[in-house]
Amino acid sequence: MAGGAVVSATGGKDYPGKLTMFVFLTCIVAATGGLIFGYDIGISGGVTSMDPFLKKFFPSVYRKEKEDTSTNQYCKFDSQLLTTFTSSLYLAALIASFFASTVTRLFGRKWSMFGGGLVFLVGAALNGAAENVAMLIFGRILLGIGVGFANQSVPVYLSEMAPARLRGMLNMCFQLMITIGILCANLINYGSDKIKAGWGWRLSLALAAVPAAIITLGSLFLPDTPNSLIDRGYDEAALQMLRRIRGTDDINEEYNDLVVASEESKKIQHPWANILKRKYRPQLTMAIAIPFFQQLTGINVIEFYAPVLFKTIGFGNNSSLLSAVIIGLVNVLCTLVSIFTVDKLGRRKLFLQGGTQMFICQVIVGTLIAFKFGTSGEGDMPKTYAAFVVVFICIYVAGFAWSWGPLGWLVPSEIFPLEIRSAGQAINVSVNMLFTFAIAQAFLSMLCHLKFGLFYFFAGWVVIMTIFIAFLLPETKNVPIEEMVVVWKRHWFWGKFIADEDIHVSGKAVEISNGKPKGAGV
Repeated sequence: MAGGAVVSATGGKDYPGKLTMFVFLTCIVAATGGLIFGYDIGISGGVTSMDPFLKKFFPSVYRKEKEDTSTNQYCKFDSQLLTTFTSSLYLAALIASFFASTVTRLFGRKWSMFGGGLVFLVGAALNGAAENVAMLIFGRILLGIGVGFANQSVPVYLSEMAPARLRGMLNMCFQLMITIGILCANLINYGSDKIKAGWGWRLSLALAAVPAAIITLGSLFLPDTPNSLIDRGYDEAALQMLRRIRGTDDINEEYNDLVVASEESKKIQHPWANILKRKYRPQLTMAIAIPFFQQLTGINVIEFYAPVLFKTIGFGNNSSLLSAVIIGLVNVLCTLVSIFTVDKLGRRKLFLQGGTQMFICQVIVGTLIAFKFGTSGEGDMPKTYAAFVVVFICIYVAGFAWSWGPLGWLVPSEIFPLEIRSAGQAINVSVNMLFTFAIAQAFLSMLCHLKFGLFYFFAGWVVIMTIFIAFLLPETKNVPIEEMVVVWKRHWFWGKFIADEDIHVSGKAVEISNGKPKGAGV
């Protein structure tokens, strides 16, 4: 259909173009920014279960684990200093995401990725060479700055480069890389723990430099997105880039829409103040609620502390690391399921099915642990029984891996208009990091006090978030990101926050019928 766009079944424009090899490769390279986040999630839980690491940096925790055989199983590792090692990264990422927002907007997405990778590289070197807790935690803070910059820029970059009908698949490559990073970290932990000389933890921490080098070098070869180029005044370069990434000369309609979006964004002098306006209430709510709920699925209890958790419920040190490897493999494989189904089934179906699956598994795991350890924390777990616990944790991880895991990054990155996109993504990342920090800091203490009830606690939150999605999140598949406002206007609840004159397509207000937008591109 020359010279224009057609209306898709979901109500958004279906611009001409195809998935080119150029777009596919650039999205894969950009998505490697997820490796640094995933590697850190997997590595921190593994090294904190290694005896040489605990002996050197957290001797009180080591003594409590080894010498007091009567210690409550739930409270073996309860140490605020130990959790500070893990959680300090996420507090740093929270703060860094706000600075990353400005860098991403003014200089482009790729330089935010480059800066994040470079700082992460320095942090990895410090951690691998650490001689005291202060050096260890300072290295973690640098890692956090790197994660904050990467998590702020990569999802936005992927959403802007991808064709609308394949945006879900390409954006989810970020989550796939996170899961690959976790799996690699688990495998490295499993191998380095066998090093008899006791320096395996240094290898685990220092190898974070590998994913950091990949995104740092890879970002140098990435092109800027057409959205970012137009926003920074490079209109001709944006036109050429759009032609290249879509693989067609018929890009005028999409280009014009991007120009209109950029003109609207340039009217906004203060995006942080503007994002609070009533017409952006739906997007702001999702940018806060989705990352908040993502952390309260309880997944980080598994991913941060899987080896510690399995050790706590009766697995030996090496078998606990092996169990974490199994969980990491499940995570990767099931993320692939979401990549190939998200643009067919849509976001809502995956959210709702995954939520139901996670709830059932958390209740079962909590009950299995309750039967063996009760409230006293005393008891043993036979191998067969422990295997059942691992099976249901794996089913739980599968549910997360094709729902809240990838969608928690995809949906917030695709719903903001250009004028507040960087600020919106910064809020998304900062909320994610804030509650990641809070749960990482509180988990071991919560396990000690709530015992098996911790799994019921997270199951309750999964019920709440599933209801929230069912009633308040509209379907966003196949809708171009610069036309997403139409989806919110159509929604039974959010539509009342958006005035008719706020709906624009190619610079013209869309005709409104009975309070609903209609016409081309709607």
